[in-house]
Amino acid sequence: MIAVDAPEAERERYVSNIVAVWESATEAQLLRGRGWYHAAHEVASLIAGGDACVGAGVIAALSANTSWPETLRLARRAFDTGVPAGHLPDALAKAAKIMSGADPRGVLGERKTGHFFRCILDPNDPEAVVIDRHAHDIAVGEVYGQRDRGLGSLRRYGLLARCYQEAAVRLGELPSTVQAVTWVVHTDRARQAVRRDPGGRFSRPRRPAPGTAAGRASALRAAA
Repeated sequence: MIAVDAPEAERERYVSNIVAVWESATEAQLLRGRGWYHAAHEVASLIAGGDACVGAGVIAALSANTSWPETLRLARRAFDTGVPAGHLPDALAKAAKIMSGADPRGVLGERKTGHFFRCILDPNDPEAVVIDRHAHDIAVGEVYGQRDRGLGSLRRYGLLARCYQEAAVRLGELPSTVQAVTWVVHTDRARQAVRRDPGGRFSRPRRPAPGTAAGRASALRAAA
C-alpha cells in the first residue's frame, strides 16, 4: 500500500500521473468521461421516480464491489419491489435506510460510496471525487490487480482525493471530471490488453460508456 503520509515528491508524482493519463485521452474519451456523471444523474432520477437524491443514494450504496450494469439492475429491482436485495448486508441496510428517508450523506460517509453519491447527485460538485481501484492505480502509476490498496483508510483516500483535486486545478476541470475521463482511458487500455487470442479478439465485448449517446440509451434501458 502507498503511505498515507507520502512526501511532497511522491504526491507530485501521483498528480503528474493523473495529468499524463488525462492528456493521453482522445476526443471520444474526453466526451465519454465528461458525460458520465451527467448520464448517471439522469438514470438515478429515472429509477427513483424523479427523486435524484434517493436514486443516487441507493445506486451508490449498492455500487460497492459491483459493476455498473449490476448496480443499476439491483437499484432498479430495489425500487420496483421496495426491498433492496442481492448484495452484502451492509450495502442492503444502507440502501434500505435511504429508501426509508434517511439522508444519503449521513448513511454513506466520506469514502467512495459517499463521493459517488455526491458526483451522481450533482455532477458539478466542486470537491467530490471517487477514488476506486482504477483511480488509485492511475495515480500510483501501477496496476495493483488483487493486491490490497488500503482505500478503507480515510487518510489514504483523502491523500489520493487531494491529488485528483490538484490535478483538476492544473487542468481547469472539476475533480470528478478528471476522475471520470482518466477512468475511461484506463479501463479502455485494460480492455485492449485482455485478448482472447493472437488474432486480436477481445475476451469480452465493450459496453458503451454512459457519456455517449449509445451509452446513455444503454443505461436508460438497463434502468427501465
